Amino acid sequence: MTDTAATGRDLPHPEREEIRLETVLHALSDPMRLRIVRELALAEEELSCSRFDLPVTKSTTTHHFRVLRESGVVRQVYRGTAKMNALRREDLDALFPGLLDSLLSAAGRQFARLGDDI
Repeated sequence: MTDTAATGRDLPHPEREEIRLETVLHALSDPMRLRIVRELALAEEELSCSRFDLPVTKSTTTHHFRVLRESGVVRQVYRGTAKMNALRREDLDALFPGLLDSLLSAAGRQFARLGDDI
């Protein structure tokens, strides 16, 4: 039994075959969501929502995580009272080889060039 099954707070995620390129690109087109994905990629482990210090309201942060989850970019599970987030790198790399690495690399170069906080 998983943590989500035990708590009854299972969150809907698309199956790998349901993930669509245009939905992923839309999710990653927002600077805050790209920032979340960058942090998850650098961490290479699950992070709780509270670990992200975003310059937006809590409800906006919740919206960004929902868009990322529903697009198939991240997987969210409850661990006790914490909602944990992990990048679905394996699924994204299988469906769109090189896409995630290219986007993360480009975001890093943009940060270095412009100093944007993403």
